[in-house]
Amino acid sequence: MKEVASTLALASAIVIASPVLAQDTAAAPREQGIQDIVVTATRQATNMQDTPIAITAVTSEALEERGLKSVADLTALVPNAEFRRTHGAFGPGVSASIRGIGASDTNIGNDPTVAYYVDDIYYPTLLGSNFDLLDIGHIEVLRGPQGTLFGRNSLAGAVNIVSKQPNFNEQSAYVELNVGQYNRTDVRAGFNLPLGENLALMVSGAFKKRQGYQKMLDFTCEMNRRGTPELAGDVPVYNLATTSNPRYTPDDCVVGHLGGEDVQAVRASMAWEPASNVRLTVTGEFIRDQSENPADTTLSLNPALNTPNENLTFGYYGVAYDSRFITGNPYTTYETYNDPIGAGTVIPGHTYYNGMSTHGGHTLPARNDLTNWGISAKLVVGLTSDIDLTAIAGYRSLDETHIYQKDGTPLMTEMTTNVVTNDYTTGELRLSGQHGWIDWVAGAFYFEASGFQHAVIDQPRTGLIRYLNNSFDPVSKAVYANATVRPFDNGLSFTGGLRYSDDKKVVSLSNLVETTPNPTDIEFDVTPEAKVLSWKLGVNYELSANMLVYASAATGYTLPGFNPRPQQPSQIAQFDGNESVAYELGAKLDMFDRRLRLNLAGFYTDFKTRPTALAGQELLLGPDGQPSPGNSILIPLPDAPEGSTTCRPRTPAEISSGVPGFSCITRSFYLNTPATIWGVEAEATAQPIDGLVLNGAVGYHKFSSPDVDNRAINPRQPEPFWSANAGIQYTIEGMPLGGTLTPRLDWSYQGSRAPSTRTTAWNQPGYSLFNTRLTYDLPDAGFAISAGVTNLFDKLYYENFFILQDSGQSNVQGQPAAPRQWYLQVKKTF
Repeated sequence: MKEVASTLALASAIVIASPVLAQDTAAAPREQGIQDIVVTATRQATNMQDTPIAITAVTSEALEERGLKSVADLTALVPNAEFRRTHGAFGPGVSASIRGIGASDTNIGNDPTVAYYVDDIYYPTLLGSNFDLLDIGHIEVLRGPQGTLFGRNSLAGAVNIVSKQPNFNEQSAYVELNVGQYNRTDVRAGFNLPLGENLALMVSGAFKKRQGYQKMLDFTCEMNRRGTPELAGDVPVYNLATTSNPRYTPDDCVVGHLGGEDVQAVRASMAWEPASNVRLTVTGEFIRDQSENPADTTLSLNPALNTPNENLTFGYYGVAYDSRFITGNPYTTYETYNDPIGAGTVIPGHTYYNGMSTHGGHTLPARNDLTNWGISAKLVVGLTSDIDLTAIAGYRSLDETHIYQKDGTPLMTEMTTNVVTNDYTTGELRLSGQHGWIDWVAGAFYFEASGFQHAVIDQPRTGLIRYLNNSFDPVSKAVYANATVRPFDNGLSFTGGLRYSDDKKVVSLSNLVETTPNPTDIEFDVTPEAKVLSWKLGVNYELSANMLVYASAATGYTLPGFNPRPQQPSQIAQFDGNESVAYELGAKLDMFDRRLRLNLAGFYTDFKTRPTALAGQELLLGPDGQPSPGNSILIPLPDAPEGSTTCRPRTPAEISSGVPGFSCITRSFYLNTPATIWGVEAEATAQPIDGLVLNGAVGYHKFSSPDVDNRAINPRQPEPFWSANAGIQYTIEGMPLGGTLTPRLDWSYQGSRAPSTRTTAWNQPGYSLFNTRLTYDLPDAGFAISAGVTNLFDKLYYENFFILQDSGQSNVQGQPAAPRQWYLQVKKTF
């Protein structure tokens, strides 16, 4: 608790040291037509339509109308962007990609490319970033590099989440209940309570519970149920209750579920205004997430890529490791997170099941366990009528465990247990002013964290148990200044910004084999660091009070990285950080008496430094430091730089002629692949008549590189990428009891994706999704009831793919997204 005490002391010191304080200066929204959203994308309160940045800003009301509850849902709203729940191997987080630049791995070796801020508090990793949108005022998604204002890791953009604030003048409360398919039960409640003329408290909480939509099946039970008991061999049943006998055959072989939710959260915020120019807000938050692992299904198994150990593991029960373990239904799996082969078992020739008491018999829960809490204080000081001083201090703690078993079978080939703890401290001090001819902000930022990762990689497939013990201590210091200058009275203005950042991350990594000391033990220290001057320049012109055009150029960067998962000493590797310069042309137009809002942007990104991990293989070293025997030979990796290698099975002719065989292990080869990305995007909102609201967006970008046709080097986006969304709702007045009825339909489209580095077999075509909702509202009674359906036409698509065959392993895994689900929501406000 030392860090908490330090943070609170810092907040108290700010209060004592500040002689004068003031409220945030918020730009007054215009009242006629489509309402403006006040954003803080420039670290000052401005109308979104007056802010020369490509921003998607969504209010809490709009999020509710669309049935969106978490950051991972933002894909349905933001053009040229993808937000997805990360693959189960990477724990509970959100991968984010904006304008073709993104990251999906939560490891400490690569920094994110999209920066997350919640009420000015920085979140440095993707792990735990799937924030529940509890009492959110609005969300701002800023597209393009935001290095001058949001600092490190905003290479692709930033997500700025702004919460609702306590209200001194209103006593209110709400309760919301959602029920739905898969035993869904969501409860949200909160209240705002003035405690005097200058003190107010706001408290909210959420409870979410839903059974997973993917069924975990008992393999042997299912083979018997299907009438193919010979395929089960001697694989034991997972649950004796599913055992068939002459007088009983189970109808249901389900032994668990994946893809469910189990989340509790509470948030409290207190605001104090001891004077008209003083506002201090202190916020605390606690989240507990014990949700099931994401749905994960086996799509392909190639027995030719099995290791000798894998064949012996399955042969122990008289079965082959082959396509019999593909269920044929993406919403089912034979994975049970269980190793039925008991501890101490000896399988002749097996290098893992060799009689050791630590090998075998492991059973672990198929869920994550995340505790994430924090406290922050924000003080705004009105030094004059035009100048504010803002001070921010925050502390956050994350403790998380996730477990992943990768093969989709009732036996075990590899299971990883990951335990991560992080403690973050953030401090920021800034001055800002808004005058007739200039708006400016200058500040200093400090961030430090202390983290530790303990992981156990249990690998019967290679015969090893490896233990990871990694510490990481990032520190970021920065000073910045940004200004918009209006030297003339003709609507012309200029924007400029600079940020000097001193970032480093001290890492100590240990990756040890169970039988230590061992020649394949890995221990090293590395300190990725960078001193970077980020800049932004822009010119803006107001064609009229409701029309703005702008042009800008800006830089972005991430820290250098390293291979976070070396499996033997030869795989220790470091690489440069990302660097880019992005150019943007845009227009923000309110037309037809503000009945139509149209925001347009075109961009070109010069991705100068772009380190890429190329999946390959090398020979597995044994305890003596020599290559381990097996059935593979090492060959050059096709279409890859010299020195990159992979393995293939020996042919029968090679075996008969005595060509030696070896075991292989996954390896990443790192190389720089500069690229360019260009694209366009448009967002529109229309209210052609009272009660009718139309909204839509479209985004397109194309990724180009000298190696664009080389799938080994540039696998992620070989084709232009389209995204789009549209919605329509109409509020019908004059319903019974003075109510309104509002039907709504939403559509979203995501373009094709190419997740494999070696083949087009797993390309996912573009797909459309539809959500619908019908709301009956009694505003005078503060009561509303809504019924909705997500994925209305039950579209099958995959959130993520894990193409393990690209690195020479046997299987391909896919994470099917949720099928069609209905829900009913009842909300009462007081």
